Amino acid sequence: MKDRIYVCHTFYHVYVACLKELALPKERQGHATLVLSTMSNPFGNLGERAGNCPLFEEVVLFDEKEDVFFPELKKYHTDRGNLVVNMLARIKYTKLLGKLQEPYVPVDFKQYKDIYVFCDSDPIGYYLSYKKIHYHAVEDGLNCIQYYDTARYDNRGHFGLKAFLAAQNLIFIQNGYGKYCMDMEVNDISVLTYPCKKYKEVPRAKLVERLTEEDKDILVRLFIEDLDGLIGQLNQGARQKVLVLSEPLCDLKVRRQIFADIMEEYGVIDGKPAQILIKPHPRDVLDYQKEFPQHIVLNGRFPMEILNYIPDLSFERVVSVFTVPNGIKFAKEIVFLGEDFMDKYEDPILHRQNEQIARRQ
Repeated sequence: MKDRIYVCHTFYHVYVACLKELALPKERQGHATLVLSTMSNPFGNLGERAGNCPLFEEVVLFDEKEDVFFPELKKYHTDRGNLVVNMLARIKYTKLLGKLQEPYVPVDFKQYKDIYVFCDSDPIGYYLSYKKIHYHAVEDGLNCIQYYDTARYDNRGHFGLKAFLAAQNLIFIQNGYGKYCMDMEVNDISVLTYPCKKYKEVPRAKLVERLTEEDKDILVRLFIEDLDGLIGQLNQGARQKVLVLSEPLCDLKVRRQIFADIMEEYGVIDGKPAQILIKPHPRDVLDYQKEFPQHIVLNGRFPMEILNYIPDLSFERVVSVFTVPNGIKFAKEIVFLGEDFMDKYEDPILHRQNEQIARRQ
């Protein structure tokens, strides 16, 4: 029986997996398996670097398939206008998606004592429930359920009934409602509107506080492929610096306008233009170097928290739209724009998930 395995879908997930490993006693470190799902995020050569770092015994790529990959699932997405009929179709969909995923799963999860899954809303959650394998769910982003409770929003309307069916493993609901999800690690239970008996508070700040200088060096070397090049970009110019965190919002045309507006409004410090650096989101395909050649575009393939561990690094301001910036320690000012800002670019109803949930409970 092997010790631990982490299923990660983003660079941030890998970062949290590293924090969890580094919080263990030294003798227990280095015996975990890291699974990188390539379904929605290209990890580049992170897998190779992770395989060479002291935290993981094995690194495996997972060719996880979205449900749209399987044409036989399409018919189950039809709303038949009847709750009972829809639930029967969903029961069939739940089992079939788990079964269809099986040929692409690269490891035998039954060999592991502890399985940690980030984003169990993805097909891996359906697969583990189909195989009746117990696992721990881990919050996708820092306090992300506070801003978007996907389990309740995706199942708005008769949520109590659906949660009951999920607890019987007839359908699947993410984030602590599935029968085989043992617990759901969240950063801060106090900020969550709706309770779930499986929520387990694991503050990420406490994981960070444990880090030694050696631990921080491991993290930087794991995530930053060209450290000298990055430091050169960060130290370029003498002006005060503003970091803009991009996100894959709207279509490319609207997205360009969003970030052009952000840089115009927040790119000035004390009446003077600041030096703007853009960190693209790993799934953001807008070509920022082409669209904004006057600014510095960083390699986006690392979690922003890694910048905390680069000595003497400081920004006057960091600006994000929906990325929760609580983990940033390298900026004097943090600007979180949120839903009200996005109302200018999209239908405001799209940014009021929690309000819609409350109305449909």
